[in-house]
Amino acid sequence: MDLALWNHRVVEHGGRLQGSFSRDAAPDLLAFLADRLKVQLRDQGKRHDLVDAVFALGDDDLVRIVARVEALDAFLKTEDGANLLAGYKRAANILSAEEKKGKWSADETKGQVDASKLAEPAEKALHAALESAVPTARSAVEKEDFASAMKALSQLRAPVDQFFEKVLVNAEDPMLRRNRLLLLSRLREALSAVADFSKIEG
Repeated sequence: MDLALWNHRVVEHGGRLQGSFSRDAAPDLLAFLADRLKVQLRDQGKRHDLVDAVFALGDDDLVRIVARVEALDAFLKTEDGANLLAGYKRAANILSAEEKKGKWSADETKGQVDASKLAEPAEKALHAALESAVPTARSAVEKEDFASAMKALSQLRAPVDQFFEKVLVNAEDPMLRRNRLLLLSRLREALSAVADFSKIEG
């Protein structure tokens, strides 16, 4: 894309795409925007994988994308952020392994945790933390207050750590196992409100 067109379509309109573009050109356009933004943010010391994680959400507002990347970058530099990313990856790996074995599916992910069947203190604590943090984080995202969203999600760090330390996810009891996999699914969904954590390295 010509730089003058870039300036007219994007920069001069507050970071949003303006005017009409062919649907066929949309993937190429987004790829171009991602590449240009990655270069700019890399020059500012931001990681390319964080840009990928935010772009994966499908947002086309460049100002909002930059705000998400900056909040995510700051969050992951904290101990809570780094540990929560590790917890996310562990949860995602467990869910992926269960899906590959045919013991878990996207349809099952839509189910609800049965709070009455939560047995261990650590899983009860994680459930309570998710019930509190997720609405707060989503509300902050809607207001484009990404730093507050990250702060809300940081409250999950300790419960997630305790869950993995104290709870056997693949319990023999089918209901216990289902509830625990649903908790991990809720964790994965919670973090996806701000970025696609699967694309974050580390």
